[in-house]
Amino acid sequence: MIRNRRVLGGALAMGLAVGALAGTGVHRGPAAAAAERPGLPEIMNRLTTTDGAPGALLEVRGRNGRTVLTSGVGDVRNGTPVPRDSSFRVGSVTKIFVATTVLQLVAEHRVALDAPVERYLPGVIRGHGNDGRRITVRQLLQHTSGLPDYLDYVTPQDILKDPLAHHDLREMVDIALDHHRVFKPGRKWEYSNTNYLVAGLLIESVTGRPYGEEITRRIIEPLGLRATSVPGDASAIPGPHPRGYVRPGEGAPLMDVTEINPSVAGPGGGMISNGTDLSRFMQALLGGKVLPPAQLREMMRTRSTGGSDGRAYGLGLESRRLPCGGLYWGHPGDMLGFETVTGATVDGRQATVMVNLDPGGSDAQDADMQTAVQTALCDAS
Repeated sequence: MIRNRRVLGGALAMGLAVGALAGTGVHRGPAAAAAERPGLPEIMNRLTTTDGAPGALLEVRGRNGRTVLTSGVGDVRNGTPVPRDSSFRVGSVTKIFVATTVLQLVAEHRVALDAPVERYLPGVIRGHGNDGRRITVRQLLQHTSGLPDYLDYVTPQDILKDPLAHHDLREMVDIALDHHRVFKPGRKWEYSNTNYLVAGLLIESVTGRPYGEEITRRIIEPLGLRATSVPGDASAIPGPHPRGYVRPGEGAPLMDVTEINPSVAGPGGGMISNGTDLSRFMQALLGGKVLPPAQLREMMRTRSTGGSDGRAYGLGLESRRLPCGGLYWGHPGDMLGFETVTGATVDGRQATVMVNLDPGGSDAQDADMQTAVQTALCDAS
């Protein structure tokens, strides 16, 4: 789920305002202290001071084992630190799970990547130049469909007027389809959360089960991801977790949005996980334990996103270059209250960073989170 992450704008009189940011500092468990990586504590501290997040967590796995760093606070009311085993909303990291599920269906010959979406969702994608007969499954997963992003028309203000409201998946797709296509399918790359809402509908049409059930039985349960879930309408975050916050305007007090119905993000960004589970998932995925070789190759066939950072997008998985050489694979994600970046290398290194503020951080927050993951992966080699 990708949006304007910096400020909400406007007044949100919901009684959610909380106190000013509590003091920050870097908190390390014994494992982290034994394997402290140069530069990472400074980056973590920057996330929770100049970047403005209340708290941050980084989990790294490599040849030296597991390292967890935290900074700042998980709850600004009482100043408690971020739990080292925190669960959190992972936003668009959900897209990796959704794409993996679709690719498993491809491996089972139940879906064809280059078939039109119309084959699986007859008559669903229509209107204003949007046409499922001309959009392929691959184009959905690679953000080359030209479908408009429904989040351009559903703002954070809209969501926070009734944060516990259910949002129907088909209705959210229809919000996007009320607007003209952005470009001819396949012509360019442009991120659109609508693509993954449609992918969720496709999973449901092919399997006859909710997309969340398919992700659970195909990925979460086989890999033993105990802190990972597709919560549906459940507003609470199970297990230890920091509070999640938004900042409605520059200099405004933080607002607690920990409890929110994630159906508004759905298969585009509604999942919950933690650093340990994301490491296990990414290791299994890149290690060929979740997808057959042919489908993993398709997932990792990328095209440029057109940015100066060299980022390239595959099928629900993006690649970036590491400053120490080579590539890492992963996805950023944000959901009201939380921002996450997860990354991994094919040789078995994984890193995930989370902050409990979104939107409302500084312009540098995104870049510092990417830097944290890149530094951690390089140091873990």
